[in-house]
Formats: sequence, structure tokens, C-alpha cells
Amino acid sequence: MMDWTDRHCRYFFRLLSRRARLYTEMITAPALMHGDVPRHLDFDRAEHPVALQLGGSDPAQLAQAAKLGERWGYDEINLNCGCPSERVQTGSFGACLMAEPALVADCVRAMRDAVQLPVTVKHRIGLDANEDYAFVRDFVGTVAAAGCDVFIVHARNAVLKGLSPKQNREVPPLRYECVHRLKRDFPHLAFVLNGGVDDFAAIERELTHVDGVMLGRAAYHDPWLLADVDRRLYGDTPAVSGRAEVVEALIPYAERCLAQGTSLRAIARHILGLYHGVRGGRRFRQMLSDAARLHEADTSLLIDALRATG
Repeated sequence: MMDWTDRHCRYFFRLLSRRARLYTEMITAPALMHGDVPRHLDFDRAEHPVALQLGGSDPAQLAQAAKLGERWGYDEINLNCGCPSERVQTGSFGACLMAEPALVADCVRAMRDAVQLPVTVKHRIGLDANEDYAFVRDFVGTVAAAGCDVFIVHARNAVLKGLSPKQNREVPPLRYECVHRLKRDFPHLAFVLNGGVDDFAAIERELTHVDGVMLGRAAYHDPWLLADVDRRLYGDTPAVSGRAEVVEALIPYAERCLAQGTSLRAIARHILGLYHGVRGGRRFRQMLSDAARLHEADTSLLIDALRATG
């Protein structure tokens, strides 16, 4: 979800659900060591609970990055061992780390020693053509021994050469049974399943096997799916009663951001799917993705787009 789940996206998601745990896009430890820390880590307190997802392979750097995350107020530190991008591999980040479980364990141990926050790991179930369950079982066992007790598992292999990141989300087959087996073999650990889940029937089915479900692009393209999370999964009252309420609640936030120099496009791009599959959705998307209208636009465009839904 790099370049997707930024702070504006997460604020929007939080309007839809009070209870769902939100994750940042992957931020590399070197970027925090040598870059603009406030730009990477600043977020609105309304986003809680929110986890900082880190990329890296140097235990000392990751420990420092985790300290920064704790200092900035995040609720969890998550190490990405699942991204298959060749750009990420160049820096020894992401899925390629699954081939080095001892190094991942060292990274987890260093971060756990540095912070009081939970340290979790996101990973795949295999690399390239290796579909041997023992590979992911041993990876989990090694990392768990370093103190990690929550694993977010994308239930596909990562193909490191020859497939684009998009193809890596579609071509390798989903193997949910592999994640179910991890839970049976490590009942004392928590496993969150990721990949291919896009409706509540699938969510509720998987929750009979694992401890949680992570939504990615399904929630981004059809964010209204999140509006029923609090009621269906937590027995709580919904955060909102209608889509218009979400847009109206977003306007004060957008006004604050615009006053600080943020463009409306940076916020509006995340809400294009709010009216997915319902009347007025196409017009809503057209208005909020119109470059001419977005140029130097203020929040009145959000109101106009809302009115266009009829």
C-alpha cells in the first residue's frame, strides 16, 4: 500500500470505523535516519489505533526508527517482510528477508529491546516457486523465538523476479490453508490473514480459523466496507450512518490541511471509491478527479461532489 495509506487516507478510514486498526504505508528505516521525519511520521491523533510499518534489514537502524515511532505516538511497530517490489529488494527490504529468518529475528529483537510497543511482522507464505510449508513454518518459529507474537500473513508466495508488484497480488495462488495451519501449529501466537478477502462473508469465515483479517485494496477501492466493521465485528454502534456524513466530517480536516499548504487533491484522491457501486458514484469520482477543478480548489468542491450524488 505504498503511496496509498498516507495520513489523509487513514484519517478518512477512521471516520468510517472507530475500531479497525490502521497501518501506515511502509516507511524505510534509512528514510527516517536521513530524511524529513515529521513528513514521514506526523499523523492526526484521531487515527489511533495506528501502526507504523517499517522497512529495513539493519537491526540498529530499525531500533532507532522504532524509537522514533514510539516517540511520535504510534501504537505498534510492524516490520514489512512481504513487499515483493524489486525496488525494495535492492535495499534488502520486504519479502526477500524471508530467506534470512535469523536476520529478521535480530531485527525484531533489536526493536523490542528499544521500545515498549508491540513489534509485529508482515510476511508472505513462501518465495518464488517454493511452496513447502516448512519454509514459512520455520520462518515464523525463528522470528517468534525473538519475541514476535503477532504475524500478518499475506497468503500468497512472493515471486521476486519476473512479476510486478501488481502481478504478485494476483498471479501466485492464495493458500489460506497455509495460514490456518500456522495457527494450528502455533496456537499461542496471533495470526492475521491478508490477501483476497473483500466482503464480510469471507471475513467472518476466516475469523473462524485465524485471529484477524487485514484488508488492503478491497477497503481502498470500496471504503464503505469499513463502515460496518464496528457493528459486525465488535458489536459496537457504527461510526457513521451514511456516506454524506463521512464527506461532511472530512471537510473540517481538509480545511485545516489546506491552511497548512496541502493540496485538496492529496485528500480527495483517497475518497474516490466512497460511492462505489451506488447511485451518483460515477459523477462523484469524476468531479473529485478532475484536474482542472482540483487545481487550487477549496473544500467547496467536496460539497459540490456530494450534491452531485443526488
